[in-house]
Amino acid sequence: MNDRRRITLIARGHSTPDRDWERYAHSQSRLVMIESMTVLRYTLEHAVADIDLDIERVILDRTVSPAEYLDILASLPAELSADLLLILADDTGYLSATGRGGDRTLHSLRASDVRFYLEATALVTGRIVDKAA
Repeated sequence: MNDRRRITLIARGHSTPDRDWERYAHSQSRLVMIESMTVLRYTLEHAVADIDLDIERVILDRTVSPAEYLDILASLPAELSADLLLILADDTGYLSATGRGGDRTLHSLRASDVRFYLEATALVTGRIVDKAA
């Protein structure tokens, strides 16, 4: 079976609350959870030229610091046009997206902006699943 949906890579930190990732995104995007930053970096470096993956976005959910995020952005292949969203511990974040001319832009996001992005791209349902419940 040939799955033509675009790929969303998600790296979650150990202390990250479970988000309701699967509810809406199942039909629109293939979600791939990545446990290792080494695997994520390899995938990003080789996604376009060597592996031929159609990655639409990468979500770094409380996995790296802002400095490490900038290091990841600096090492991205120029051909990779995927959005890269960093979600920090306070639910604020940074979004790097590719503009019309192919240049990357970097946006600082409030917590409400992060929630809006995740909901607008149909990645989460707008609620966090409580593990204790």
